[in-house]
This record gives sequence, structure tokens and C-alpha cells, in this order.
Amino acid sequence: MEWGLIVPVAAITIGPISWAFTTWVRARHGYPIADKKGNTVSRIDAQTQRTIDLLSQDNDRQAGQISRLEERIAVLERIATDPAERTSREIEALRALP
Repeated sequence: MEWGLIVPVAAITIGPISWAFTTWVRARHGYPIADKKGNTVSRIDAQTQRTIDLLSQDNDRQAGQISRLEERIAVLERIATDPAERTSREIEALRALP
């Protein structure tokens, strides 16, 4: 076996093969992909980004709605568990407001 030919060929091919394998593993597991210069390559097209933005806005809207509903439930629970006398006082105090 002649090592004089195998060593330079192996030295030249190991780098690109390892880079290709690393890129494949990163892409498969969702990590950002970098080009040969180290710049991050975006894998999301414009339509997908728009869908993500719309879903994020909808998520924020629903989170706010859930928060308001939780506050209303807390008020209803307080009304249901408080003594009637105190509840009637608070209602009368609200009626007295201008």
C-alpha cells in the first residue's frame, strides 16, 4: 500500500466531507445553516415568514383575551364566595359613583 498517495487525497477530501456532514446534521435538527464564509443562510421563504408573523399576532391576541377572561372569572369567584352583605355594600358603592 502506498501511503504517499493516500495521505494527500485523504487530507484534501476530509474537510469537504466533514463540512457536508456537519451541514446535513445541522439542517436535520433545525439549527441555522451557515455558508462557507460563516454567514447564516435563511431557510424560511417570504410566505412562511408571513404565516409565522400572523400566527404570532394571533397568539398575542388570544393571550390577551385569556388574561381578560381570567380576571373576569376571578371577579365572579369573589362574588360567589363573598358574604352577600359585603357584596351588596360594594354594589351600592359602585352605584354612588358619578
